[in-house]
Amino acid sequence: MDDYINEEVIEEKKVIVQNKNRAKKRTKTETHRSGPGDSGRRLYRMVAVSFGMLCVLQVTLNISLRLVYDISIGDSKNKHISLHKMNMTKERDQLQMSYNGLTKERDQLQMSYNRLTKERDQLQTSYNGLTKERDQLERERDNFQKKFEEKTCCSNGWMRFEGSCYYISTFYISTVKNTWDHARQDCLSKGADLAIIESKDEQMFINGLKSVSHVWIGLTDSVTEGTWKWVDGTPLTTPRYWRSGEPNGGGLENCVVVPYWSSGQGDWWDDQCSNREYWICEKGLL
Repeated sequence: MDDYINEEVIEEKKVIVQNKNRAKKRTKTETHRSGPGDSGRRLYRMVAVSFGMLCVLQVTLNISLRLVYDISIGDSKNKHISLHKMNMTKERDQLQMSYNGLTKERDQLQMSYNRLTKERDQLQTSYNGLTKERDQLERERDNFQKKFEEKTCCSNGWMRFEGSCYYISTFYISTVKNTWDHARQDCLSKGADLAIIESKDEQMFINGLKSVSHVWIGLTDSVTEGTWKWVDGTPLTTPRYWRSGEPNGGGLENCVVVPYWSSGQGDWWDDQCSNREYWICEKGLL
């Protein structure tokens, strides 16, 4: 644009110079050719030439002012553009710095995440191991408790006395009676045997149950007549528990019944093993 304006100025100057030269030539020519009568005409021509020159100068001034205005506007625009570029550059640099800072924070967070993930996996592994150990300990505890209960507690329907658990056949079915042999088989199926009475306190305990009139106990001489033995094979050593005149069944009555009203010794009697009675089972805690 500056080159274009300079070319126009040069062209205008050339036109002004040419017009001046022409005016001078005409003035000289007319001065030589005309006489004193032509002075008014020459004056008119000079005025016309001067007016033309003023017009040319006016045009030149207008163009110059226009050029100056355009240049100032251009400079203002250039300054505005430069300022805008500077601001944009500054914002870009600030954004770049922010981006770099965020990238650094992102990398740090990624490192922290990776470390926490590794720690989490380690904790999960430890947790799984501890859970496995806990489950194993719980199984061992349950097994120990089960064995402990088996040794120290009586199951449902059984009653504890000293070191044994006792079961009365009427606990579930109160109307069923059995022979001595069938009664013993029922006790054996429960991991027990017909009760063995070894003390007055045990006799009184059974008597205190009072759930039936009388029950089979684990005493018999069915193997050898007159030799009374308990179901565990030990001989009877407390004959004082017999009722007066008992045992008196001979070879027919080889099993023993205990009545619930027995308060101690002197109430047992022998009965036929084929008779049907209630029974009492006993099993040890240990």
